[in-house]
Amino acid sequence: MVDTPAYLYALALGSNRPLSARRTPARLVDEAAALMGRIGPVLARSPTIETAPIGPSLRRYANAALLIESPLAPHAMLAALQAIERDLGRRRFRRWGARSIDIDIILWSGGAWNSRALTIPHPAFRVRAFVLTPLLNIVPDWRDPRSGLTVRHLAARLAKAASRG
Repeated sequence: MVDTPAYLYALALGSNRPLSARRTPARLVDEAAALMGRIGPVLARSPTIETAPIGPSLRRYANAALLIESPLAPHAMLAALQAIERDLGRRRFRRWGARSIDIDIILWSGGAWNSRALTIPHPAFRVRAFVLTPLLNIVPDWRDPRSGLTVRHLAARLAKAASRG
């Protein structure tokens, strides 16, 4: 029997479109985190935070991060995450529009990954406090394979830049 390697993935979850009065953005983030059990064990989860939107959407976001272990390679992980998004009502209408759930692969234990459909680390995570703040709660010492900086260092840099601006 061959052992399948297990990978660690740091994921960002966000929602800003409720599906009903009970299925609020924060609840949809909770539902997405619960559905991750289909893919592998969730090893850590950040608290859910509320953040301002970027782009044309006016609705505030619920954001969180999780650390999951899975034997899936990045392309298969992306497909599994998109299936969870679809199950939670995600429809892709326009970039940065309101969405019931968005799940992004930010980092993984394999370092950098590039394909037409997926880039790891996520290209914009270094400048997004709504991603770095939750990540700081679960993987502060993980290194960005491109810059070599830890999540802690990236978050501190971003906070310093924001305080100047």
